Amino acid sequence: MKTYRIAVAGCGGMARTWVEYALEREDAEIVALVDVFPEAAKAMAERYGLTCGTYADLAEAIADSGANLVFDVTIPATHHKIASTALEAGCHVFGEKPMAATMEEARELIRIADRTGKSHAIMQNRRYNANIRALQGLIAGGAIGRVGYVGADFFLGPHFGGFRDAMDSPLILDMAIHTFDQARFMTGADPVSVYCHEFNPPGSWYAGNAAAVCIFEMTDGSVFCYRGSWCAEGAPTSWEASWRITGERGTAIWDGENAPYAEVAVQGEPERKFLRDCSRIEAPFDWKGRQGHAGCLDEMFAALSEGRRAETDGRDNVHSIAMVLGALESAKTGRKVWLNEI
Repeated sequence: MKTYRIAVAGCGGMARTWVEYALEREDAEIVALVDVFPEAAKAMAERYGLTCGTYADLAEAIADSGANLVFDVTIPATHHKIASTALEAGCHVFGEKPMAATMEEARELIRIADRTGKSHAIMQNRRYNANIRALQGLIAGGAIGRVGYVGADFFLGPHFGGFRDAMDSPLILDMAIHTFDQARFMTGADPVSVYCHEFNPPGSWYAGNAAAVCIFEMTDGSVFCYRGSWCAEGAPTSWEASWRITGERGTAIWDGENAPYAEVAVQGEPERKFLRDCSRIEAPFDWKGRQGHAGCLDEMFAALSEGRRAETDGRDNVHSIAMVLGALESAKTGRKVWLNEI
């Protein structure tokens, strides 16, 4: 018998990646497909030749199928309802970001996971990249010393069409959490406060604010500065952003595509020298995991089998969603927001 009996909640386009991953695993079986639009669930079953039941109600699907794991690939507004229903029914939950629409909902999901003893892990696929793992190793290894500044530039001009074009804050709500979470992963620090200025540049095709500058203070005393735009035509950055991390001894650089590296001040140089010479340090590439969604799902399943919390467990991921919601509150009020307030 398969160890993991999976009910997939949400049968839109993103769910295909999750379904295809599950079908690769010998210890997993998709036992139910759930969507508020029954035709979407049926289309998913036909696409992958699945003979499992299709449902419009998750609780019914779990009861009928005996599922013990739910993939929540629904829209953000329903993440709390889906995850809480699944956890209360005795299922583990692997969900798409963000973990919830509000901090109140996020905290309640953590309480339910604690009470039920079930796992609730969140997809943060952009942590699972050989280059970012190498950059994190470079920083954690002390190559540049104690970190003082982290800067990320994210400038792209995607013409999605659809719901993003009508959102109030498409960049912060739909994309920035990836970069915010990456900053936390790189440094091992969590956010303390944020000041955010959000705006919609000339030429924007979005109804809401598609650009922002955010300044976060972090628990290690460093400052993380995010500059981004989703309506920037020309000279695009990587989807992974362009990074500069400055420490007490040097600077680490990653353009989001190529291998990261650091330049560190040469020891023994005269202290009064105007500009000290620096030596280049290559980042260590010793991570053997898979990229993107597969890498994150591999970690989630490994955590379940080993009886530990996943790297992106909700108790950790709540700090990433706090960065998003704190930035939006700051932009709305025009003031610095202390994240313990939210």
